[in-house]
Amino acid sequence: MSQTERQKRLRVLIKKLNKQRKQQASKIDILCNDMVSAHRAFLHRLQDIGFVAEFCRSLLGSTDLNHLLARAGRAIRQELPGTGVSFFLRQPDGCEIHTLEKDELLYQGHQGPEDCLDAALVDCICKSSRPCLREDLLSMGLETDSDIPAKFSLATLPIADLGRSLGFVLIWRPLPQVVTAEELRRVNQVMCGLARAIHGTRAPLPSGK
Repeated sequence: MSQTERQKRLRVLIKKLNKQRKQQASKIDILCNDMVSAHRAFLHRLQDIGFVAEFCRSLLGSTDLNHLLARAGRAIRQELPGTGVSFFLRQPDGCEIHTLEKDELLYQGHQGPEDCLDAALVDCICKSSRPCLREDLLSMGLETDSDIPAKFSLATLPIADLGRSLGFVLIWRPLPQVVTAEELRRVNQVMCGLARAIHGTRAPLPSGK
């Protein structure tokens, strides 16, 4: 075999090895990305579980509705920093509003966002039984004439017990910060537990207690 043929065969072999090495590197990158994604998903799941567990723990022993909602509101605000929280609970003659102590840093001297939801919009939100972002609320009839909706990012989460609407939670932030869909997803995980806890405060106590 001539020197030229040897060099040609060597170049072909090197080219083949380089191609195999690139293919292996690509497979390793894909595997590493999959592992990183799986690890992130696992961490997010752990965070979700931790929030749900801590939220439920915070409600233990609360048999008074106001006390229960105050605890629930603090837990939500701790999970979503910089937010305001109000609870709208259905009553035979409308909705009863429960709001945490006003934080002037959130209200910024303005009327609260909970005051800009009229009776028709509140009823529409209750009947929707789904998480609603600002765009959804606008489509339901949120008035834009007032300067209040223009100053806040608004979102709601339904409170339902066995499919029956008990009301909803209004979560808001002063703009330009917004309440995100991911934040709603996290908090929505505890709404079923909150609904049951609210139902528990309304249930009559057994005889003799």
